[in-house]
Amino acid sequence: MTKLIAIAGSLRAQSFNKNLVKIAAKGAEEAGAEVRYVDLADFAIPLYSEDLEAEGTPASVNDLKHLFAQADGMLIASPEYNGSISGVLKNALDWLSRPSKDADIGSAFQGKVAGIMATSPGGLGGIRGLAHTRDILFNLGVMVSPNQVAVGSSYQAFNSDGQLTDADMEQRVKALGAGVAETAKRLAK
Repeated sequence: MTKLIAIAGSLRAQSFNKNLVKIAAKGAEEAGAEVRYVDLADFAIPLYSEDLEAEGTPASVNDLKHLFAQADGMLIASPEYNGSISGVLKNALDWLSRPSKDADIGSAFQGKVAGIMATSPGGLGGIRGLAHTRDILFNLGVMVSPNQVAVGSSYQAFNSDGQLTDADMEQRVKALGAGVAETAKRLAK
C-alpha cells in the first residue's frame, strides 16, 4: 500500500494549515493510500546547528526521519510568514535532509513525491511561501506536484469543525491528496 506523511508547518493547536493538510490526507486515503498525520508539536526538534549535529542527531529527529523514510510521499501545508515558509517547517526540513550518523535511516526525501498547500488570513492564501517550499523540496530530490492549493481568508474559509466552507475548494484539496497518492503509487512500481 502507498504510504504518505501529512504534515503542517505550524505548532498552533487550532492551525488552519493542520486542518487543510488533513483534508488533503482524506483525499489520499480515498484514493487508496495509507496516510499518517504527523504533528511537529509532538517532536522536540531543536534549532538546527552543525555543533549540535556533531554531538549526534537528536532522537526526536531520528524518530521523524524514520517516519519520512518509510513513506512514499508527503502532503505539506505551511502558513506563510513574511512571504516564505514557517521557521518550524524550514527547521524540520533542514534536520530531515541531514544524514544521521548514529542511525541507518533511508532518505527522507530522495525520489519521493509531494503535494504542497497553504492557507492564510490574507487574500493570497500563502501562495508566496509555496514557491519557496517547492524550491526547497526540489533541491532535496522531491518531485513536487504541479498542482498546489492556496486558500485565502482562512478565518472565513474554515468552519468551527475545521472543514472548508467552499465545497469546490474542498474538492481541489482532496484532489491534490489523491493525485499525490496516485503518483506515489506509480513511482513505487
